[in-house]
Amino acid sequence: MIVVFGSINFDLLLTVASLPVAGGTFLAERCSPQPGGKGANQAVAAARDGAEVVFAGAVGQDLLADAALANFSACGIDHSRVIRIAAATGCASVAVDRDGRNQIIVAPGANLAARESQIEDSLLGPGVTVLLQMETDPAEVAALILRARRLGARIILNLAPAVKLPMAAMRAVDILVVNETEAEWLGAHLGAGCDAVALHEALGVAVIRTLGAAGLEAADGTGLLHLPACEVEVVDTTAAGDCFAGVLAGALDGGAVWEEALGRANLAASLCCSRAGSQDSLPTKTEIRNLSPKGTIPGWI
Repeated sequence: MIVVFGSINFDLLLTVASLPVAGGTFLAERCSPQPGGKGANQAVAAARDGAEVVFAGAVGQDLLADAALANFSACGIDHSRVIRIAAATGCASVAVDRDGRNQIIVAPGANLAARESQIEDSLLGPGVTVLLQMETDPAEVAALILRARRLGARIILNLAPAVKLPMAAMRAVDILVVNETEAEWLGAHLGAGCDAVALHEALGVAVIRTLGAAGLEAADGTGLLHLPACEVEVVDTTAAGDCFAGVLAGALDGGAVWEEALGRANLAASLCCSRAGSQDSLPTKTEIRNLSPKGTIPGWI
C-alpha cells in the first residue's frame, strides 16, 4: 500500500505560443481546467498503474474542492483522510508553450492546513510506502518522515518545490527524487555537488535526479545508474515529475527491484510528456504495458 501525504489543487492549464515575460499580456490558445497538485497527481499516477493508495491532505469548502478531488474516487483512492476547512482550495495557473515547457504559479490555500496526524500509526508500518512532496507545510512533512521512519515504512520524498527541511528528516528518507533545478538548490544548501552521486554521499540516502530529455541518474549503495529518456514527441511536461514519483512508488511497493522500478517510472513519465494536461496526462497500467513489451524496457511489470 502507498500512503500519500500532499497537496490537492485545481489547475488552470493555458496553452500559449510562448511563455509570459514580465509586464506582458498574452492570449492563450486554449484553456483546460482539471485536477492537479503534486500530491494528488502522484497518488493518481500510482493508482492508475494499479497501486493501492491512501491519501491525506486538505481542501476548502468552496466550489473547487469537489472538482479537485474528481479523480480520486474514479481511481479507487481512499481519500477519507482528506479534511475540508474554511479556506480556499489550492489552485495553480499553468502556462504551457508549443515546445511543452511550462511556468507554474501555485496558491497553496488549504494545503497548508494538512496535518501529518491525519495519518494513523497503523498505516506507517513495514510493507507500506510513504510518498511526500513539498507543497504542504514543511514542518508536517518532516514530522511524518520521522514518524514513518520510526515505524518502519519505506519513505520516498520528492523535494518539489525545493524547500529546506531538517537534516534529520532528509537523512531519514529511503529515496530522494529531485529534478535538475531542485538538485542545484539542494547541492548549494548542502555545500555539495548537484549530481546524484554527490547528493547520495552528502545525505546517505538513495537519490534520483531526473534530467528531462536526458533521462535520469540514480545513485544508491550499489553505484550509479543512468537511464536515457524514452523517445516521444513532447507535448507538455506538466506532471511528468509527479508521474515519475507515483509510478516509482507503485512499482517498488509492488515488488519491483530498483532498476525495474526506475525503468517503469521513466517510461510512464515519457508517456505523460506526450500529451497535454496534469492528471489528464497520467497513463494507465495498460498504456504503460502496451508501450513496454516484456524484456525490451527495464521496468516492465
